[in-house]
Amino acid sequence: MFKNVIVYRIDQWEQPPMAELETRLDAARFVECGASQQESFGWVEPRGEKHGPLVENVGGQWILKLCAETKAVPGGAVKTQLEARLDRIEQETGRRPRGKQAKEMKEEIVHELLPRAFPKRGNTPIWIDLKSQLVVIGAGSAKKADKIVTLLTELLSGGIRLELVQTQQSAATAMAEWLSTKEAPAGFSIDRECELKQPDSEKALVRYARHTLDIDEVGEHIKQGKMPTQLALTWDNRVSFVLTEQFAIKKIKLLDVVLEGKEAAGKGDNNFDADVAIATGELAQLIPGLVDALGGPLKLGEAGTSTTDKVIAALTGQTATMGASSPYAPANAEDASAPF
Repeated sequence: MFKNVIVYRIDQWEQPPMAELETRLDAARFVECGASQQESFGWVEPRGEKHGPLVENVGGQWILKLCAETKAVPGGAVKTQLEARLDRIEQETGRRPRGKQAKEMKEEIVHELLPRAFPKRGNTPIWIDLKSQLVVIGAGSAKKADKIVTLLTELLSGGIRLELVQTQQSAATAMAEWLSTKEAPAGFSIDRECELKQPDSEKALVRYARHTLDIDEVGEHIKQGKMPTQLALTWDNRVSFVLTEQFAIKKIKLLDVVLEGKEAAGKGDNNFDADVAIATGELAQLIPGLVDALGGPLKLGEAGTSTTDKVIAALTGQTATMGASSPYAPANAEDASAPF
């Protein structure tokens, strides 16, 4: 159900009744792109059944699904037609359009070609954990998640405030310590995938894939100033995932011991409920465990402090970035190529 997640905490909210939320979702139901429309987004049935509820309550966990459709005209096709038109005008008038006029012609071509463009559609699951006061968005990009949060804030109202989960210690600092000491935090184990990047203008990069990380070479890279941007981990022999420097949780995979329980639940009408119960049940334990491994949650207005940062500073000769300043990258640092 969730391959990647970014986690927000609910700072304050007077939640509406389910019936009221359903009405709001229905007013913003997904409608496919029109002939000359580049993108469209709206809410669809999480269970996948036509005319079903747009918000599902499974064991107290609220599940929503946002659908986004985009249409893009190939840049090569636009360029070819634009050059042909510019050439024709230049031959007829002796002057080649440039600047604003050329830009307007390009936009006109895109508008003309859009009706023939193939749409691309994708869904994003959203989980509202009322007990833990968390909103978990099934996205791996902070930019994508931030756009969805904007929609949720308008949809849920009730004075809701969503804040990215922040930790006392930055993920990059913690990952550097785990790799340097060859020791994962309690309940976790280090897997066979890692990315290290030099935080300077050259951005020197080292990747390990399907390779043991219990080697001195990794520690040497960290001593030279490279910091982990991604690290594969396993939690409690139940869930494997990749943690990023921005505290996004990616490549989530439920392991055999969890899937055995899913198979026991069987298939059929209740399969959706079983999927939700298992996925949310595992993540509801993994997320706080991971937050604890990073020194615990960082409250609003609180500055992150950690002895681990001193360890990393000693290893690298650099001052490590604290959780207060970089648990997530700014929205403009993320890829904005897709609306959702």
